[in-house]
Amino acid sequence: MSVVINTNYAATVAANNLATSNNMLQKSLNRLSSGSKIVSPSDDAGGLAVSMKLSAAAVRQGAVAANIGNAVSLLQTQDGALKVSGLVLQRISELKTLYNDVTKSTSDKANYDAEFLALKTQLLANAGESFNGVSLFGSGTVAGQAGFIGSVSVNESGTTSVAVAARDLSSTGTGVGVITNTSVVSLGDVTITIAAISTAIENVATMRATNGSEQSRLGFASELVTVNKANLEAANSRIVDVDVAAESTQLARWNILTQAGTAMLAQANQSPQSALKLLQ
Repeated sequence: MSVVINTNYAATVAANNLATSNNMLQKSLNRLSSGSKIVSPSDDAGGLAVSMKLSAAAVRQGAVAANIGNAVSLLQTQDGALKVSGLVLQRISELKTLYNDVTKSTSDKANYDAEFLALKTQLLANAGESFNGVSLFGSGTVAGQAGFIGSVSVNESGTTSVAVAARDLSSTGTGVGVITNTSVVSLGDVTITIAAISTAIENVATMRATNGSEQSRLGFASELVTVNKANLEAANSRIVDVDVAAESTQLARWNILTQAGTAMLAQANQSPQSALKLLQ
């Protein structure tokens, strides 16, 4: 091989190898320090695009889970008011039975009527309950459904939803309205019968059962959304998260190659000096 001064091929090759090793070393350091194997789009352009879609879907699943949780809280609040209403109606039925006792005097019956009027007020208060400004009870029609509150999406695409209904605690159709009628001021009123009170209790029980079915479905939907979110995050992790064990091995490799390349470049830079000895 010719001995030349102007061109040092060995040094050029060593410099190129050193630049490559140093570049890979920097990438390995970036991946380990960030925890991601896609530090820049050029690392995996297609994987980055898929990762962004999976990440967005996982975020939406989390939002759906939050909405379902809020809907369950609303239904629990509604059921609490229904439970109290049922207890109030039970007490009214007890008062009605006691009122019919032939041994009760007029003053005794007046005392029962006083409690009855107070319980009526409580029933009306229950019917006015709301959750974060959303009325829990009513009989109006919204979106074609009587007493409709709204639909709760149970998947991130919004194609599946659960209708949450407002219960009717005021109309005569449910029996409760018969009792809370403002014209009724005494347990002795002909409209306040044990049968009427029992009908109201049965209707409240049905409302609670329907409420429970909605809570049950939302509970299962929430579990599915949680599982889907975890699976999306796992799929995204396989694309973007760095394998620390494997990358640490690569770091050691590139670190050694960089050190070796530096040493060899220094040796290659010394090679042309042998030409000086020929000139002495």
